Amino acid sequence: MMENRAFLKFNAISGNESFARLAAAAFAMEKNSDMGFLDDIKTAVSEAVTNCIVHGYEEGEGEIEMELRTTDDTLYIAITDYGVGIEDITLARTPLYTSKPSENRAGIGFTVMEMFMDELEIKSVKGEYTKVFMSKNYR
Repeated sequence: MMENRAFLKFNAISGNESFARLAAAAFAMEKNSDMGFLDDIKTAVSEAVTNCIVHGYEEGEGEIEMELRTTDDTLYIAITDYGVGIEDITLARTPLYTSKPSENRAGIGFTVMEMFMDELEIKSVKGEYTKVFMSKNYR
């Protein structure tokens, strides 16, 4: 089984959201260059990185780590912030729930990630970190 890995660390600023989504798509393209597949990857990564910026660091300073790994049949993505963490992951995954209702947030980030990826797992410790694990099978 051939495996490839990449690791990126970048500032948690909105301009880097497009960088992250394009980097993930470029990494995945080696195994599947279908535009629909790559759009799914870009959308899920965009949502995860935006969550880090808006919720993890509450638009303050911080860094985001993105780990990419590919095997013969699956792309794995892990996106981590070391911000405020999530107190209740079950509540945060509830469609239309947002911790920032005054900012007109839709509350669908995790729902979108789940729709476009085959697997989604979230680990978080309040005040320490949040890590989103996603995977998508190459078809």
